[in-house]
Amino acid sequence: MMPPRYHKCMTLHVHAPLLVAAAFFTLFLPAPAQTICPATPVFSPCDIAFDLSPADATIHPKPHQSIDLHAEFRAPSHKTYRVGAFWDGGIRMVLRITPLEPGTWDFRVTSNISAFNEKQGVFTATASDSPGFVQPANTHHFSYTVDAASGYQKPHLWMGAVLPDPLTPADFERTVTDRATQKFNHLRISLAPQNGFDPAYLREIDGRVQFMNRKGIVADVVLDPHGQIASLFPDRSQREALLRVIIARFAPLNITWELLGAFDSVPSGRDLTREIGDFLKANDPYHHARSTGTFASSSPLADDGWMHFLTYTSSDNAVGAIEHQIFTQPAINNFATAHISTEEFRHRLWNAAMNGQYPEAATPNEEAASQMTFWYKFFSGTRHWELEPFFDVVGGRALGLEEVEYIVYVEKPGPVEVQLDAKHRYDVTWFNPVTGESLDFKSEKVDRYVGEPPDRNHDWVLHLYREGHKASLLKSYKFESQLVPQQEIESDPAKVPFDVVDPSSDSISIHRAAPYKIKLKRETRANKSMLYLWTAEVTADGQSYRIVGTGPQGILDIPSNIARRIPGSIHLRAYGLNALGKLYQVDRNYELTQ
Repeated sequence: MMPPRYHKCMTLHVHAPLLVAAAFFTLFLPAPAQTICPATPVFSPCDIAFDLSPADATIHPKPHQSIDLHAEFRAPSHKTYRVGAFWDGGIRMVLRITPLEPGTWDFRVTSNISAFNEKQGVFTATASDSPGFVQPANTHHFSYTVDAASGYQKPHLWMGAVLPDPLTPADFERTVTDRATQKFNHLRISLAPQNGFDPAYLREIDGRVQFMNRKGIVADVVLDPHGQIASLFPDRSQREALLRVIIARFAPLNITWELLGAFDSVPSGRDLTREIGDFLKANDPYHHARSTGTFASSSPLADDGWMHFLTYTSSDNAVGAIEHQIFTQPAINNFATAHISTEEFRHRLWNAAMNGQYPEAATPNEEAASQMTFWYKFFSGTRHWELEPFFDVVGGRALGLEEVEYIVYVEKPGPVEVQLDAKHRYDVTWFNPVTGESLDFKSEKVDRYVGEPPDRNHDWVLHLYREGHKASLLKSYKFESQLVPQQEIESDPAKVPFDVVDPSSDSISIHRAAPYKIKLKRETRANKSMLYLWTAEVTADGQSYRIVGTGPQGILDIPSNIARRIPGSIHLRAYGLNALGKLYQVDRNYELTQ
């Protein structure tokens, strides 16, 4: 991805005599419309700065609170974008615009500063190599913004890391440069809401985001990493004022929004994320992809209507594998902790991929980061934007695209059997995730592949693919060659192969350990190695459900903020995913007590 170039346009000293600075830089005039910015490549931000007169600066000592300044930008396609200005300190207000299509853009300013109000301008946007912003695509995947001229949709292979905090400017630039070299294209960066309206602080973060963008990296902006925004700005209008400033400054850059560090650690976290998410949905003119951080899964918020992708902080395969079958959104997983080994990190990385998730992980060391590079290079050679979990495999976990390619992660090396969708000639490659090297074997015309890794010293990845067929799909410019079906979850008690035997009483105490347990009705090949996920929700309180357990038995982990009032009725749900990818659920209701 070619990084966007940043264009700093002329400052408009409206209190000074009208002067033409250059052939392509002229000041606002009511009519006709005048050129403001130099030719700007699409998906590149450009600033138009306004300096207050001494009189207006005296009237507005806190410009971010009292000045209303925005513009309606009209694209060549006649689509209109409403862009607000942000205060950049002192007497300066800035309108930042990023054109999304080439051609002539014109705009009109509206303001409660009479010298700015009703001014007009035009600038030209030129074509660029930038693929655009990131958006969800094809149910569980991502693409870049659709090219307006060709209509071609380019897939996006998300690979991210979490930036350590704090970092000195030198350490920040070194880390970002290293991650860009290692093929990372997303980095998570946080804003501190306590510094909310401070232009010096926001300018520093602004510079860091632009540095990332110039390296070809999307900034995943966490608006409130520690859940402080509601206490710092208790009034909703205060929070919205802060969000307007953040949107005006950061939305024109190459970003995604990640609202809270962990919504499930914040009192009324669902209400807060819905408020912020709805505001971004209504006011971000670029409609950047939105989600929120979590202690486990952001999926409880999926039905609230503002979220584009799910986030996870879990290395438990049951969570990712089961929820992939339930939700029609892409998933990002920070599956790592700071103290795990490189080997364990690699296992979690590849298992997350087999769940259908993309990585955005806290890398414990540089060796782990390099193995993410191997992961990226491998998936760059696949139709990753169409791969879905594939279950007809023994000896590993798999992704597949029917009759095109199959990827099997063999965590514990041994015999592997893959029942393919149809008989074709497949190229056979064994990929070493430790070194990034591939070993090619003789192609086979089969409908069932049987083999084993080159050695049993570590985990391996089997890749079966029809190279000629993949090439023909690329030539057709098809983004989606096949529809992704969403299965119906089986809840008929007569067809569900298990029962919930614990909790066995009619009530669950939030302060006392409550066991949970599944009992199979009968053991078959399909349900012998099932994955289980347990969720609980106090529906009346509207705080959304929480993941409270995985596996066939254990102790329910019910968070204290699951309910506003106790006692109440709690709904417990057990999901079971069998070896063939069929999902079942059992529901039970209990009294939640102290």
